Amino acid sequence: MARYNPKETEPKWRDAWASADAFRAREDASKPKYYVLEMFPYPSGRLHMGHVRNYALGDVIARYKRARGFSVLHPMGWDAFGLPAENAAMERGVEPKGWTYDNIARMRAELKELGLSIDWSREFATCDVEYYGQQQAWFLELFKRGLVYRREATVNWDPVDQTVLANEQVVDGKGWRSGAVVEKRKLSQWFLRITQYADQLVDDLAQLDRWPEKVRTMQENWIGRSKGLRFRFHFAGEAPQAAADGIEVYTTRPDTLFGASFVGIAPDHPLAQEIAARDPKAAAFIEECRKGGASEAEIETAEKLGYDTGLKVKHPFDPNWELPVWIANFILMDYGTGAIFACPAHDQRDLDFARKYDLPVRPVVLPPGEDPASYDVGSEAYVGPGTIFRSQFLDGLEIEPAKEAAIARIEAQNDGQGATVFRLRDWGVSRQRGWGCPIPVIHCGKCGVVGVPRDQLPVALPDDLEFGKPGNALERHPTFKHTTCPQCGAEASRETDTLDTFVDSSWYFARFANPNAADPVDKAAADYWMSVDQYIGGIEHAVLHLLYARFVTKALADEGMLSVREPFAGLFTQGMVTHETYRRENGEWLEPGAVEITATGNKREAKMVDTGELVRIGDIEKMSKSKKNTVAPGEIFDVYGVDAARLFVLSDSPPERDVQWTSGGVQGAWRFVNRVWDEFDSQPADAGAAGETDEAADALRRATHKLVKHVTEAIESFRFNSGIARLYEFLNTLKAHPAEGASPALLAARHEALSAFARLIAPFTPHLAEECWARVGGGGMLVEAEWPTFDPALTEDAVKVLPVQVNGKRRGEISAPAGAEPAEVEKMVLDDPEIARRLEGLTIRKVIVVKDRIVNIVAA
Repeated sequence: MARYNPKETEPKWRDAWASADAFRAREDASKPKYYVLEMFPYPSGRLHMGHVRNYALGDVIARYKRARGFSVLHPMGWDAFGLPAENAAMERGVEPKGWTYDNIARMRAELKELGLSIDWSREFATCDVEYYGQQQAWFLELFKRGLVYRREATVNWDPVDQTVLANEQVVDGKGWRSGAVVEKRKLSQWFLRITQYADQLVDDLAQLDRWPEKVRTMQENWIGRSKGLRFRFHFAGEAPQAAADGIEVYTTRPDTLFGASFVGIAPDHPLAQEIAARDPKAAAFIEECRKGGASEAEIETAEKLGYDTGLKVKHPFDPNWELPVWIANFILMDYGTGAIFACPAHDQRDLDFARKYDLPVRPVVLPPGEDPASYDVGSEAYVGPGTIFRSQFLDGLEIEPAKEAAIARIEAQNDGQGATVFRLRDWGVSRQRGWGCPIPVIHCGKCGVVGVPRDQLPVALPDDLEFGKPGNALERHPTFKHTTCPQCGAEASRETDTLDTFVDSSWYFARFANPNAADPVDKAAADYWMSVDQYIGGIEHAVLHLLYARFVTKALADEGMLSVREPFAGLFTQGMVTHETYRRENGEWLEPGAVEITATGNKREAKMVDTGELVRIGDIEKMSKSKKNTVAPGEIFDVYGVDAARLFVLSDSPPERDVQWTSGGVQGAWRFVNRVWDEFDSQPADAGAAGETDEAADALRRATHKLVKHVTEAIESFRFNSGIARLYEFLNTLKAHPAEGASPALLAARHEALSAFARLIAPFTPHLAEECWARVGGGGMLVEAEWPTFDPALTEDAVKVLPVQVNGKRRGEISAPAGAEPAEVEKMVLDDPEIARRLEGLTIRKVIVVKDRIVNIVAA
């Protein structure tokens, strides 16, 4: 018996698929289409097992749908711009373009080794000038419509790297890479007007019924549509120049206005800036605020700090009630109006602030069952349901009617009006980086900001950018920014900011429909392929990437470039591949291959392989290059083959859950591969006589058809591990019906079983499946074969085991032919000696038979 040899078999079939151009996507009106896409990777230079799982998941769907008769598009590209390449340029003295394309070449080779059914003819990288030139084209169309604009904005500025940082790149007030204290600066920045689509982005979530509910909820919360009240607090005394008309606030809880304790403004609020100009203490406080965390999460958890401005405003419902105005570090200028009224009893941030500065805490929402005379809050704000009290004309109302009444009173006083607002802010897309898509505009002293004419696109990056020091290489380049105005011909300057890499990934799926089109999107090809039927990627992209892609799709649809308004009909968020972490005593992370684990009983000990130094075993975490707990797929492929690695990451747990990488797990998958090959290798060439039958053959045929049904349903429902478990079980069934000494009927049943089995394992272990298909004489390559079908009649058991209850308690069971009539089943039950014993001394009142399910006997 020849042993299965993946080193020989797997390259052979990959070459055969490539020679046959087996995975080229073709528009075929006679077939249904299916577009499956995994979120494309950043070319970091090396795959890890997390990549293997992500792309194997998509490959299962692509191969399955192709076998079911669909015309399948399964492309691959590279999210290739961004700061990591610039960092590599500075740290290693290389050029970002070469570094990026070298990494792409390595990763492409590793992905091809995985045997993925990808149409490589459609491959592109976002740093290809052909791609980003088309991106510039649609960007300019949005510019003409007013969806692109430029304004001054407060940003996080890293003074060492000399670039704007996203909030997520500011850690403890410092740049994530440089460690420099981040400054708040006002810079002219480019924005995409995503807020113009805010209502659509919320409302259209209802269409996405094949998205995880948690992702839709995350998007809805991020957009943050809320109905409330926008109004002004007027000053008690002379109004400052920066707030001559009062302080405008927006609130979703106007029902709690009688619980107001103070009015807070953001450190960047114009009023705060005016105060700081004349008050050094206020200026110092604001400067400290600028050094704090920049993200909402950091601000939420940071200590609440404030500065009393000494100003007072009047309560809108009582001119004799004055509230102090504080500058507070937990208020962001970018959200709402940059000012709030604080009701500490019913908002935790307000409560923390009020307790710190000894400000009033006045409950105005009474929880059910509480006594209004004694109710108070302690260290936790009350945000639940209740009735309004201590609130004059609102007393006794539930929360929602109280909101309406408060809004109506403010509107009657001409102090404000009800309004719908969004948490979402316009998308800032400027990046002061050289390795990115140039923003295609020209600044002219006479004509202002002018878009680059279409016939002058692409605005390409120079090949001689210098990345040896921090800052924007385009700004330093001797010739890039010097040009002439396309309108008046005068000397002018090119924009040196580049686009956020989220822009690059916001439309790539549409470009895959025809990556060689002369326009950004080939409308006819996109009409055939879009929307993406199944999108696969990590939950970490649940908000920003998906939100931006949805926005750009809608904007391009309004430009007439697309017919669809949602890019991804189905979304699946896969779990991560995890591994233990290991560290030396000095804190240095170690790769798994550098560590040797020994176990004595329940105690595990880790040592460095080279030195024997004891190593700390850390948490099981997502595979990460920073913590060195990655496993290189190539090492696994060399020992066990590609299919064993694919099988393990697909079979260990449901795809949406994390899977912990273990050497034992992949060894188990390797054993399965060899067990499968043993069954096919032992099958004689003579398939046996069709038409003959016996009990063993019938049993095997039924098991085969049940297997086809279950694996089909498992793939359709993304329960790959369940389908693989049934394949494992079926091997035991085959073992119980060996070829040696089998009747002609059983040999024929085995041939049918093995033919189906080869096709069923093809999405999971495609190389092994091809070899097995050839072994049982399948016509052509398996990749072109149809998916097996099942006979529903053969998936039903010939004999049913029916539980028997007496007066509602289980008293035994019987075996009856499937579909047996109630009278026949009743006779079998009453003739059963064990059931008869249970009925001794009782009089049978009724026998109820639920066909093929259960028997109930009522007796007294």
